[in-house]
Amino acid sequence: MDTTQHTLIMLAILLIALALFLVGGAMLGRIWRLKQNLTTIDEKIAAQDRVTGGIAPEPGTSRWHDRIIMLAAAWVDTPFGRHLVADEDRHLLDQCGVNDKEGQALFFAARAVLAIGLPLIGLLLLENGSWTRTLLIIFFGLATGYMLPKWVMQKVASERRRKAAEELPLLIDLLRLLQGVGLSVDQSLYVIESEFTNVLKILGEEMTIAARQYRAGRTREQSMRRFSTVFDNPDLQSVGRLIVQVEHHGGAVQEPLKLFSERIREQRKLDMKERVGKTTVKMTGVMVLTLLPGLLVITGGVGFLAVIRALTKMSGNL
Repeated sequence: MDTTQHTLIMLAILLIALALFLVGGAMLGRIWRLKQNLTTIDEKIAAQDRVTGGIAPEPGTSRWHDRIIMLAAAWVDTPFGRHLVADEDRHLLDQCGVNDKEGQALFFAARAVLAIGLPLIGLLLLENGSWTRTLLIIFFGLATGYMLPKWVMQKVASERRRKAAEELPLLIDLLRLLQGVGLSVDQSLYVIESEFTNVLKILGEEMTIAARQYRAGRTREQSMRRFSTVFDNPDLQSVGRLIVQVEHHGGAVQEPLKLFSERIREQRKLDMKERVGKTTVKMTGVMVLTLLPGLLVITGGVGFLAVIRALTKMSGNL
């Protein structure tokens, strides 16, 4: 690389450092204002602890962790933060079960750090290159750093969607059983929330969130909206609508739940048969690539050797 290219690279690094300095200054200002507010809150808490005879918590990592999360959450709500953590990304965080202040802050920080750090690492490791190569390093480093957290979250969300679909028949059977013994919708959901979360790890967590929202004053339809839409599963939407209808209109739901459970299990059998058929087709290609050469050697090897020996003797006689 010539002097001009080195100069341009240094200018780019200086501009990035200047931007980080400005961001850091703004963050320090927010930290100072937040510190003033937290000091007032801490004084009130300490006074209340002295009144009640309690012991105030000592300052430690948890308090600084909470402050950092609050600061990052404030940045997430800015236009720049809403660009890095868009609505689609928040939906992914919902599916991963981490769409809170801490999850959004960590996702925002991961994108910002990787989008800046990967191009710099690439430039430091591959400094001897042309101007085109430098631009490609910056472009691919920025794109990879920006998209890598989303790819990871998509993988985790896909796994949670699969587990939620596997837990759905058990949830329907539990609802049918609890409704059959005479429990109401609230009692059934409370039993599932308190007793079966170790079995229904994904849907039990969503049921807990729905019950918490319902106890906070929301209607049953509003509290079940997240449960119905978070995993983009039409069967979960049907279960959510059924729970809302039973809450509003009442009636026996054992037979509809039984038919619904049978339909889901039949659909799972069809999906399994489809996967087995696709696997069979894939294994045909594997068998052709691996077993066919060995089969040809075993079955036709003797004939090939005989033909080669005969041709060798003919050439020797000639």
